[in-house]
Amino acid sequence: MDDKLISIKKASELLGVTKLTLRNWDRDGKLGALRHPINNYRVYKLEDIEKIISTMKSGAKPIRASRRDKNKPMTLKVIHLKD
Repeated sequence: MDDKLISIKKASELLGVTKLTLRNWDRDGKLGALRHPINNYRVYKLEDIEKIISTMKSGAKPIRASRRDKNKPMTLKVIHLKD
């Protein structure tokens, strides 16, 4: 496995955005995060971050997430963890 993974903190520093922004991008489908198998923290592929940086430098149009249907109610997924 040669995919280098970085933490949300490092990804936010590289992109110059907050960690909350990265969480929002993950929720909106703009930049998907992977989950660490032990602690469930978000991790990002360095390759994906570098791709966004090169897109920013090129002046390309921003990534647009698909809009949520206003008539469809939002649902929350609740996960119960054992003690």
